[in-house]
Amino acid sequence: MKVGLGAGYWSSGPPAGIEAELQRAEELGLDSFWTAEAYGSDALTPLAWWGASTKNIRLGTSVCQMSARTPTALAMAALTVDHLSGGRMVVGIGASGPQVVEGWYGQPFPRPLERTREYVDIMRAVWRREEPVTYAGKHYQLPYDGGAGLGKPLKSTVHPLRTDIPIFLGAEGPKNVALAAEIADGWIPLWFSPKSDQFYRDALAEGFAREGARHTVESFEVASVLSVVEDEDVDAAAARIKPGLALYAGGMGAKNANFHKDVFVRMGWGEVVAEVQDLYLAGRAQDAVSVIPTEMVEDVALIGPAEKIVEDYQRRWRDSCLTTVILHGVPQGEGGDRILAALRDQA
Repeated sequence: MKVGLGAGYWSSGPPAGIEAELQRAEELGLDSFWTAEAYGSDALTPLAWWGASTKNIRLGTSVCQMSARTPTALAMAALTVDHLSGGRMVVGIGASGPQVVEGWYGQPFPRPLERTREYVDIMRAVWRREEPVTYAGKHYQLPYDGGAGLGKPLKSTVHPLRTDIPIFLGAEGPKNVALAAEIADGWIPLWFSPKSDQFYRDALAEGFAREGARHTVESFEVASVLSVVEDEDVDAAAARIKPGLALYAGGMGAKNANFHKDVFVRMGWGEVVAEVQDLYLAGRAQDAVSVIPTEMVEDVALIGPAEKIVEDYQRRWRDSCLTTVILHGVPQGEGGDRILAALRDQA
């Protein structure tokens, strides 16, 4: 297993200390650095800005939301960063959810798997640069079917450094995970738990078995965000994760369309997240946070004293289907360095 560092997306402003964390990651020989986006900071600008100070670490998005850009626009951005970084770009993409897609981006959400397949097809056609790009899909047409009627098939003026930049899919449900195994080079889970390892292995196996699948399990990457909170008091460490967990399971989606909530239901926390969602949607966010037990946090994060964090990683995470852990929240200082070095050495 490889170890990466995640900066996520911003809250009210740029997070402090990322430059120092990234320098430490390079010095320790970590594999990758990842940024994200929701409906505030974008993923690509911070990745290029901070990534410019690095020489070896891979640069990934976990994830770029497909509705934020046309597939050709994201293909252009990816080939640009790939050139500037000397071939270190990993393009993580995801469909997001209906609230963000339709509420923020003003795009239709239905049939996300079908849209993802078309999106990936177009990006790869841009990078191959074999001929002007044309596409006649249900969701994307190149040239555009309508408008002035003057659209012209075009080919990138830039010759890509790599014609097959890795694409990872952010996915949570079994159908989307299988799609990742079929058409992508990697899968980015959110709220992964070792308790669900076999469930995800089965979904991946379905995708690998499809005709035309790009990879086998041996060559496919699975890179999961994994929060780390070091504190001698395990409950105090869990308390720092609970607000984010409550937001995703309770408020990041509609009542009957919250894919994050479904992840926790599969872990066996159905009654808990049902109560969390009811409270959150009723405007009682703090009460929703208080419902979440520490054990639920331990299912999806590494928390507690440094020794416990390393032990939990070795006992539960290292032999899962993950090939990379994208660490969030590793503390600065000697304790954080010890955690990073231990996880790197056990990978």
